[in-house]
Amino acid sequence: MFKGFYNLTSGMLTQQRNLNVVGDNLVNVSTAGYKESRYTSTTFDDVMYSRVGNKTKVYQDVGRQSYIRANSEITVNHEQGTPEPTDIPLDFAIYGEGFFAVQGEDGQIAYTRAGSFSLDEEGYLCFPGQGYVLGPDNETIQLSTDKIEADASGRIFDENGGYLGQIGVFAFEDTDQLESNAQGFFTGAEGTPVENPMVYWKYLERSNVDMIRQMTEMLTCQRALQSAAQASKMYDQLMTKAANDIGRL
Repeated sequence: MFKGFYNLTSGMLTQQRNLNVVGDNLVNVSTAGYKESRYTSTTFDDVMYSRVGNKTKVYQDVGRQSYIRANSEITVNHEQGTPEPTDIPLDFAIYGEGFFAVQGEDGQIAYTRAGSFSLDEEGYLCFPGQGYVLGPDNETIQLSTDKIEADASGRIFDENGGYLGQIGVFAFEDTDQLESNAQGFFTGAEGTPVENPMVYWKYLERSNVDMIRQMTEMLTCQRALQSAAQASKMYDQLMTKAANDIGRL
């Protein structure tokens, strides 16, 4: 009977963690460049062996069971989001592979697909609250004005056609090595500049979260969590009754 508590508790923890991931996805459904996260879990390969023996201490396996599920990993879906026009001169979107690079105050570089940039007091292209946007050679980009023109490679020019700089687009051999932080930026590896990037000017990439699928997933997890909680109450009542009856005997 006690084995049921392992399974039920495992189920509740698994569904709660999945709900947290789904909740983050739904909160960021309108966040530019956000990439959907997915929760995966797995059972322990070997948890407990039940054995029987005899006088000669020769044991035989009679069964194996995994009692709980464990957090495996949270993966990120890097599929392309839909480019959406904004008509804002400092908005950019990447079509295809690659990420924008942003250097924080601590010098660390983080990567993002969100291209809603602005200018700081000195005229440098930056991501608000995060740091400077970098070019292909990891150099900062000073524009001094938002009256610009940009081509499909991310090169930026002033009103007179003067070259001001280029927005860097960086790719990774394996995006699974990237780690997502609370702000939706990716760290954990150093990107390589993309030679021929495709950058849309006055566009932002929409989140690739499928809201309908996430809502369905959320309802499924909630029902599973409620069912496991109700079943655990039944187990508790049965064990209480068994303990009381055995105590009287």
